[in-house]
Amino acid sequence: MKQTFMLLVTVLLLSQCKPQINVNRNVITADITNFWEAYDKIVSTQDSTLQFQFLDSLYLQKATAGLKGIIQARNYTPQEYVYAINNYPKFWTSIRENTLLADKVSSDLENGIEKLRGVYPQLKPAKIYFTIGAFRTGGTTIDSLVLIGAEISLADSATETREFPDNLSHLRSHFATNPKEHLVFLNVHEYVHTQQNPRVFNILSLVLYEGVAEFVAAKALEINSPNPQIAYGMANAKRMREVFETEMFYHNNLYKWLDGNAPNEFGMRDLGYAVGYQICERYYEQAEDKKAAIRKMIELDYTNEAEIEAFVRKSGYFSQPLDTLYQTFENRRPVVTGIMQFENHSSHVSPNITEITITFSQPLNGHNTGVDFGELGQDAFPKGTINGRRWGDDNSSWTIPVVLEPNKEYQLYITNNFRTEESIPLKPYLIAFRTGN
Repeated sequence: MKQTFMLLVTVLLLSQCKPQINVNRNVITADITNFWEAYDKIVSTQDSTLQFQFLDSLYLQKATAGLKGIIQARNYTPQEYVYAINNYPKFWTSIRENTLLADKVSSDLENGIEKLRGVYPQLKPAKIYFTIGAFRTGGTTIDSLVLIGAEISLADSATETREFPDNLSHLRSHFATNPKEHLVFLNVHEYVHTQQNPRVFNILSLVLYEGVAEFVAAKALEINSPNPQIAYGMANAKRMREVFETEMFYHNNLYKWLDGNAPNEFGMRDLGYAVGYQICERYYEQAEDKKAAIRKMIELDYTNEAEIEAFVRKSGYFSQPLDTLYQTFENRRPVVTGIMQFENHSSHVSPNITEITITFSQPLNGHNTGVDFGELGQDAFPKGTINGRRWGDDNSSWTIPVVLEPNKEYQLYITNNFRTEESIPLKPYLIAFRTGN
């Protein structure tokens, strides 16, 4: 009996002394470990064939669902990984230790998720994957997976960026904000996305989608958003709204507001987050039932235009109703005023014409153009249209060369990729005619 008791005591003591292992199955970091194993092999050789083999066998073939997801979401290629590893050695040296901290923050992330559940009790489970990508996202989602790009989200102000080319220059200012210190906020933001309905790809819906996640994360964690766009948007709210009202109806303006470096008058990318945040904030402030307001935001149906418009209208964010703003936008758009060589829809155009010149109601930017097939398809599109396209002296006209055949019907669709200096798009215009003998 005494021996049995002593054996039990020994087992208990050994079990208490056993090192604690992170068994959190909702935070997966295996891709971090696998990346650095592959990295060490890749930098040990200059043989590019071996480098790709190491990347594939040690990282890509071992990919978790999270790494597969982030590769799919951001279209990463093996070539991009190998290029980044070979060309930014100082960056990788500076970020390595930070990425290895991913295992140690799981409890903080779980606490953040529980706070989110406090404001949104309907919270559905999701898994968080720490991966290493090739610089196109610090965090995104696919279905119920939160996908973290540790090479961005775990950087800080000491992370080396001097090797970066111009297309990665925006990361310098982002790293200066110490994103590593705001990892819980990022994860709660992305976790909200796993609860939302699918996006619709118009600018208003997209900024609202991001604004919901940003606002709800701030409310759940009871802190201000660490992202500088939100504070900047508050300080410049009136002008930001004015510009957004004029630009939101033209999809080519998307990268001025989200996910891109297109120039804008503010000199700050991703201000769409601030627009969406302010719409949500105004909606929330008016709501008597705050939890119901949070639920409404998260469960918005972006495919239901009436629902989105009602939500935005109730927020009172815009200076005028959406219909009025859209009509103002339409009224400002330039139009094609005519064709110099013949009347549109003519049925006896000379087949000897060698060019078509269209005129516009106002000067355009002299750069962006767009010509496509009409409803009759490629067969009705003139030949010889590639070389010799040119703008008129004041950009109020544009000429395209053509080779025409007798007795044939032709179509050219002038698209809204033509635009003014203020990025106001041309109203599309179909050129349709038939040649004579």
